[in-house]
Amino acid sequence: MYRFLLTPRWWGINVFVLLAVPFCVFMGSWQLSRFEGRVQDHRAASEQAAYGRDDAARPLERMLPVDKSTSGRRVTASGRYGEQLLVPGRELDGKRGFYVLTLLRTGSGKALPVVRGWLPGTADAAKAPAPPAGEVTVTGALQASETPGDNGVGAGGGLPAGQTGAISAASLVNLVPYRLYDAWVTLDRADSGMTAVPAVAPNGTGLDLKAFQNLGYTGEWFVFAGFVVFMWFRLLRREVEFQRDAALGLVPQEPGRTPVASG
Repeated sequence: MYRFLLTPRWWGINVFVLLAVPFCVFMGSWQLSRFEGRVQDHRAASEQAAYGRDDAARPLERMLPVDKSTSGRRVTASGRYGEQLLVPGRELDGKRGFYVLTLLRTGSGKALPVVRGWLPGTADAAKAPAPPAGEVTVTGALQASETPGDNGVGAGGGLPAGQTGAISAASLVNLVPYRLYDAWVTLDRADSGMTAVPAVAPNGTGLDLKAFQNLGYTGEWFVFAGFVVFMWFRLLRREVEFQRDAALGLVPQEPGRTPVASG
């Protein structure tokens, strides 16, 4: 009855199934591992953020460059405040407002972007408190340069003078006359009645759309594997029924499809 499985047609079908099912399972497992990795990164980033708030602040230079292990950690830097910019369109506690970003000119010859706080409403330089004069030491959470499109960061095109859409060396290099660190700091305690801006997890560590896309792809690949097996059994059943009916003389012989003798 099942000798038809040895025909060239069924050899091709069987080889396809034997290759397709492991491939689908492999791809599904790989997508699942990507999702689990993002979950682990999210958990680690959350734990690090909680730990970072109580961790002793370290000198800025020792924590650079910013990566997943240093993002959110407390750092300290000294210098004099210089240029001040506003970062519009930033939300905090469900309210829309803007960041007050001031460049701290350090002894290294580079300037560190420092978010001194957040204010509600439309970005207005008149609302932003002037930075402290003289030598200051700041303490806050180290953050990686922002990329437009992440965490609500806008591209910043067409903004008025004195404003920037993203906090990054690439965005600020044409706005201030300083060499810049490829990082920024948000103060533990905001200045002059402003609200402190909480640190955010580094890119790629959150349960974002990409993470759930990985989970969706996992389901799709496993469904494909199940569909291949289902179709194989369906074709097998139809072939068995055809062979049985042909043996009983119930169906005419089809060109190119010869019933296989069961004896």
